[in-house]
Amino acid sequence: MEQQAPNIKNLLIAGYLEGISYLLLLGVAMPLKYYADMPIAVKIAGSVHGVLFIWFLLALGRTTAKLKWPLSKAFVGVLASLLPFGPFFLDRYFKK
Repeated sequence: MEQQAPNIKNLLIAGYLEGISYLLLLGVAMPLKYYADMPIAVKIAGSVHGVLFIWFLLALGRTTAKLKWPLSKAFVGVLASLLPFGPFFLDRYFKK
């Protein structure tokens, strides 16, 4: 159990940050681009979200390998990361 905690903690932190960045991209940067003529908002928020998304995928891959999770569990993680509020529901799912 001791080895499991740091892997899941890193994964959950990556998931929360990726989820927040996705919501900011969709809810703040996109409206600024289209309604306030500020395309730079999407460039900045999109870049940050891209980095956090890659970090999440790497953390998911590493956790899946270290804890020997089935690929179906990793697939749920990838699917959740594509949904706007998906990463916030992974906490309970991954701790099972």
